[in-house]
Amino acid sequence: MSYKNRSYPLSQKGRGAPSNAVPQRFNLQGRELDGDWLDERDQIGDRPTKLKTDVTIEFPKSIINYNGSPDLPFDRSINAYRGCEHGCVYCFARPTHAYHDLSPGLDFETKLFAKPNAADLLRQTFAKSTYQPASLAIGTNTDPYQPIEKNYRITRQILEVMLETLHPVAITTKSNRVVEDSDLLVQLTARQLTAVAISITTLNSKTARLLEPRAPSPALRLDAVQKLSDLGIYVHVNVAPVVPGITDHEIEAIVSAAADCGAKSISFIPMRLPHEVAPLFEQWLETHYPDRKSKVMSIVMQMRGGKRNDPDFYSRMRGQGPWADLIRTRIAIASRKAGLNKTKINLRVDLFQRPLVTGSQLELF
Repeated sequence: MSYKNRSYPLSQKGRGAPSNAVPQRFNLQGRELDGDWLDERDQIGDRPTKLKTDVTIEFPKSIINYNGSPDLPFDRSINAYRGCEHGCVYCFARPTHAYHDLSPGLDFETKLFAKPNAADLLRQTFAKSTYQPASLAIGTNTDPYQPIEKNYRITRQILEVMLETLHPVAITTKSNRVVEDSDLLVQLTARQLTAVAISITTLNSKTARLLEPRAPSPALRLDAVQKLSDLGIYVHVNVAPVVPGITDHEIEAIVSAAADCGAKSISFIPMRLPHEVAPLFEQWLETHYPDRKSKVMSIVMQMRGGKRNDPDFYSRMRGQGPWADLIRTRIAIASRKAGLNKTKINLRVDLFQRPLVTGSQLELF
């Protein structure tokens, strides 16, 4: 029986996506409960057994992703992992799993890919005479400190290369695990080479468990803001995404809490629902907030020009219309009252030192 024929949404405890049954842009068949990897039943009834996280090792030939987006503050980024176990239902990166014949639903948060040669590739890239340094972003697609980083330590290895070459790096994460690399971050900070952005969507632990089931709690994230700030590391808090009708009432409280913990600046992004994320989020609303579904989607569409998603540059990050303007105004007022956004960090690029790699002609000198 397919998902669409069921009388209730499929839901996995500890997972963000209600199911794998979302419309696909490519050739991937719609996920079926019968005959697919969801066909095992527990002892209670016909609900599937608990899904485990699988990690596939891959060895890409390049590691830096370049973009020409005019509304992004960086032109290059690194993703140590594909897929993200945090399971944030709203994650705009979910559709990337469809390129690999996997579902942007539960597959995205249970079938992960790790790139253990990332640091070596980065060192080789930096060693090229044609490479010109500029601030490099980590965590723009999937979280660099998701749970599997504890074992693979790929993000830490990347930071070690950054310190070795004195290359600027900006980190975005939802995890307090970033504090474990504070020894490297302190050294990078001393040379004005790093800043950390921590995303906080809600302060309500119950809401967080539904929206971001395997991400650290809001309290742990605020604790990370405090610890990093106490070490002199520049910390930015991103209220991202703002989910209308679910978390938007917390804007002022989040801004105040971020300031109290030492954050220097703050920003926000209205929720984005590209491609398969839109129907997946509607399934999630039907599962957890059926009474609010119509209201939430109505506000989303008002902020996205009458559509569920707006892919256009600039407006995709800011939203449009009265609702987006109101959120922007509330953020501005709360930030001013909290004393945030008075400083802006500019990472240095003039300290960059090209590394030596095995086989390089520079090894002869």
